[in-house]
This record gives sequence, C-alpha cells and structure tokens, in this order.
Amino acid sequence: QVQLVESGGGLVQPGGSLRLSCAASRSIFSIAAMGWYRQAPGKQRELVARITSSGGTNFADSVKERFTISRNIPKNTVYLQMNSLKPEDTAVYYCNAENPYAWGQGTQVTVSS
Repeated sequence: QVQLVESGGGLVQPGGSLRLSCAASRSIFSIAAMGWYRQAPGKQRELVARITSSGGTNFADSVKERFTISRNIPKNTVYLQMNSLKPEDTAVYYCNAENPYAWGQGTQVTVSS
C-alpha cells in the first residue's frame, strides 16, 4: 500500500512554468510505474506523463516538448515540470501509482492571465 501527496499547483500566466511534486509514503523504486493525470471540468481524466520503475517515460502528445517527468528515489518523490503553460492545461492534476495502485488527492493548476 502507498499514500501519495501532491503539491505545487497554483495560478500561473500563459507561458509560465510550474513544478508539481508527488511524495510517496514508501520507496518509489518498488512501484511499477508512477504518473501524472489531469482532469478538466466536464472532461475525462487523462494521462499526462508516466515514468516506470526502470526510468522509461511517456507523455501525452499535447504536452510533449513542454512537460518533463522525473523522480528523486531517495526522497520518494516524483516531479512534473510544466513549461510554456497554456490555458488548456488548466485542470486538477493527480499523481498515480501502479502496483501498488493509488491516487493522490489532486492539486489545481490554473493557467490564466
């Protein structure tokens, strides 16, 4: 079992940057994969970025070249660096763990001038 706590959301202007953090309650090295999802009002939750235990990554097409996912294994933390933010990136962002399976509580990201 694992608990996840996100932080780092907020209000940012278009073109700005934010870094989200996801702190896990246990070693992330033993978790099969961790990812960031987002859900905008009226839309389904969608995968943004994912990193496997071996370090492989994949991204949604809409965020490629703008977002990066990384991890600090000793700190049991996964990060989502978001650059060149657009209004359409506005959503609640959730951290996810696979095997064991868990979701964080979500953190709001709002991109607006």
